[in-house]
Amino acid sequence: MKIAVVGAGFTGLSAALYLSKFGHSVTVFEKDSYAGGLAMGFAQPEWNWTLEKHYHHWFTNDKYSFNLAKEVGHPVLIKHPKTSVLVNDKFYKLDSPFDVLKFSELSLSQRLRMGLIIALLKYNPFWKLLERYKVSDFLPKMIGGRPYKILWEPLLFKKFGYFANNISLAWFWARIVKRTPSLAYPKGGFLEFTNAVVSMIQKKGGKVLFNKEIKEISVEKDGKVKIDNLTFDKAIITLPSFLFVQITPQLPTVYKQKLLDLKGLGVINLILRLKKPFFQNETYWLNICDTKYPLTGIVEHTNFMEKKYYNNEHLVYLLNYLPQNHSYMHMDKKDLLEAYDPLLTKINGEYKSNIIETYLFSAPFAQPIIPINYSKIIPPFKTPLKNVYLANMQQVYPWDRGTNYAIELGGKVAELLLKEN
Repeated sequence: MKIAVVGAGFTGLSAALYLSKFGHSVTVFEKDSYAGGLAMGFAQPEWNWTLEKHYHHWFTNDKYSFNLAKEVGHPVLIKHPKTSVLVNDKFYKLDSPFDVLKFSELSLSQRLRMGLIIALLKYNPFWKLLERYKVSDFLPKMIGGRPYKILWEPLLFKKFGYFANNISLAWFWARIVKRTPSLAYPKGGFLEFTNAVVSMIQKKGGKVLFNKEIKEISVEKDGKVKIDNLTFDKAIITLPSFLFVQITPQLPTVYKQKLLDLKGLGVINLILRLKKPFFQNETYWLNICDTKYPLTGIVEHTNFMEKKYYNNEHLVYLLNYLPQNHSYMHMDKKDLLEAYDPLLTKINGEYKSNIIETYLFSAPFAQPIIPINYSKIIPPFKTPLKNVYLANMQQVYPWDRGTNYAIELGGKVAELLLKEN
C-alpha cells in the first residue's frame, strides 16, 4: 500500500517505521526542516550536542522510548537530577517520600496524610474509577486544605490556568504513576535521536519530506486519499485536531465540532544561554508554587546533561503553558524576559550579566485539557473519511503527553490501519 503520514513528530515517525517494516510504501510530510515535533532540536556552532526547543526528558519506565532507541541503535543516558518546588520564596526538594517528610511548610500530620494519599494513588491501577472526579474536589478532601492550597493548587493553575478546576483526577493519577526519580535522555539530544529514526525509515524504503506543509486532505470516490496533489491508499494524520479540521473540508460538521470542543494549551519557552549556573543548588527542575510569579517552571538543562556538551555553557528553560490568546504568547523575547525578571532576579541577582544569548520558541498546542470522564469523548483513530486516520496527543489518555506515548500511539494506529486493510 501507498500510505501517507502527515507530521514527523514521534507519533508520525513511529507509525512510518512500523509500516515500512511490513514493506509498505510510506511517505512522511513535515512542514519544518527537521523531525521531532515538540521535541525538535536546534544546534549552535559552539555546541557538540543539539538542544530541544522545548524541554524534554524520559522517565526510566518509558518502555516505548527505550525500545525505539534500541531498535535504531541510539544510546540513552540515565541521570538522577534534583527537582525542587518554590513555596513562599523558598526552595524545597521533593524527590522522595523522605523529602516530603522534611517539608517544613506543613505539619508532620499533614505531611504523613499527603504522603499516604499520594502513595495510594500511585499504586492504584484502576484509573477508570478516578476519571469521574475532579482534582480540585478530590485532593483538598483527601490530603487536606492546607497541603492542597500551598502545593497542588498553584501547580494545577500554573499548568492549566482557566481550566484548572475542571481537570480529571485520572490525569493527576497518570502524573503520579509515571514519575521516576531517575530520568533518561538520548545521547546527543533528541534531534540526533530523531535523525536516527528517520534514517531507519529511509533504509526500509520510506520517504521523509521536509519543508512540506500540507494544504488540503480529501478522499476521492474510489476511497483514495489525496494529500494536496498526491494520491495514497491510506493516510495517518498526526497534526493537532484543530489543524486537521482546518485542512480537511470534507469532514462532517458534527465530527469537526467534536474535535474542536477538545481544548488545549500552547507552550512558550524562553531559553537562556548563560556563562554561569542559574541555580546555586544544582536544581534541574523547579516547579513554581506561587501564583504571583508568571512562570510555570524553570528548567536548568545543564544540571541534567553535562555542560561540557554545550561549550561549558549553562542552558535554562523558562516555561509557560498558556492559551493562544494570552499576551505572553505574542511577546518578543526581550519583553518576555522583563515580565519574568522579578522572579529570576530574586533567585539569581546576577543572571542578566551572564547572558550570552536568548532564544524564544512557542507551539500553539502542547497540553490537552483533560476534563472528567474524558474516555467518553476521546476521538477514535478512524475518522468519518474512509482510509483517513487521526492520531495525536489528545488520544494518549489516560497518560499525559510525551514522546513515550507518542511512540506508542504511532504503533497502535499503524497496527489498526493494517488490520483493516
